[in-house]
Amino acid sequence: MPDRPAADLLLLLETIAFAARAHRHQLRKDDKTPYVSHVFRVCLILSHVFGIDDSQVLQAAVLHDTIEDTNTDCDDLREQFGPEVAGWVALLSKDKRLPEEEREAAYLAGLATATWQVKACKLADIYDNLLDSAKLTPQQRAKTARRSREYLAALDDSGMPDIVRRAWNRVKDLLVQNAE
Repeated sequence: MPDRPAADLLLLLETIAFAARAHRHQLRKDDKTPYVSHVFRVCLILSHVFGIDDSQVLQAAVLHDTIEDTNTDCDDLREQFGPEVAGWVALLSKDKRLPEEEREAAYLAGLATATWQVKACKLADIYDNLLDSAKLTPQQRAKTARRSREYLAALDDSGMPDIVRRAWNRVKDLLVQNAE
């Protein structure tokens, strides 16, 4: 039987390669940085800032934008990474077929009832977007802050495990710092 941590690492490395291929032609809002750096940073924030080391949660972090922003669909992820990771990524994805207002409302509702794994990934995503917003125009920073507050409110749940509650507080603190 293979060593479990080594198998988890290999699966995470495969997930990283998958995400890199899926996002290969995309750039961040600064039009310079490869988009895939964002999903890698979200994974690192989960692990190094929030202290979450569950291998499937780290996979979902790396894949969190593949359904929403690439040609990848949930079936592709289910086949490659299993139903649990695919389901989490689906919850982290906005339905771009809907008008923006309806899409955001549905997304917030999904986040509010999501599992702690999904909430942890979204918190790491918000954290990275807030850090990255320093490079944006004032208007873009204001939109990032507004959306971050909306997402944070949807994610607030006293039933979260302590590690996710601490992550929520770190994001809230960063949002306050950015507003100063």
